[in-house]
Amino acid sequence: MKKLYLILLLLIFFYKPVSAQDSIPVGMIATPLGDIYIELHEQTPNHRDSFIQLAQDGYWDSLTFNRVIPDFVAQGGCPDTPEGFNDPDYLLKPEFNSELTHIYGAVGAGRDDNPDKLSARCQFYIVQNKEGLHRLDGDYTVFGQVIKGMDIVDRIVSVPRDKVDAPKDNIYVKIKVLYMNRDEINKHKRLNSTSES
Repeated sequence: MKKLYLILLLLIFFYKPVSAQDSIPVGMIATPLGDIYIELHEQTPNHRDSFIQLAQDGYWDSLTFNRVIPDFVAQGGCPDTPEGFNDPDYLLKPEFNSELTHIYGAVGAGRDDNPDKLSARCQFYIVQNKEGLHRLDGDYTVFGQVIKGMDIVDRIVSVPRDKVDAPKDNIYVKIKVLYMNRDEINKHKRLNSTSES
């Protein structure tokens, strides 16, 4: 009886309920070709929170991957426009981090040529070059990493496209945010790396 009582005391003392703060936000991009899961980095809180807000608002749910280039990126969210991005409500200060680089599967924020390197909140891209695109490091904010679905990204950049690299058939996206613990994320990463090899 004393042993059982001691075990119960230890369980109560060390029990820690799982809370939203223990969970990691993961963006899920649903496309006609399959789903892509993105871990959102805590080192870029403004970009992470912006992505979550726009997803919860359904901002992207009628938009597409508008620029797809093999061995470069799959880009979506909002189209490139000649006048650039002039709405201050949709611009973010850069959050460069030397630990977050443009490796295969990195997710970054698009921008125009503004001198402050402000990100366009609505535009994101996924690095599809297996060697990475490190020439973009320090110029564009990396705020996420694909943990599952790089095979889908590979398919997206391989579709027929027009002279401005837009898919000839629209690839619509629907984005939502899930919450996973570290073990679940690591499991997805292992499965993703297995499917790539």
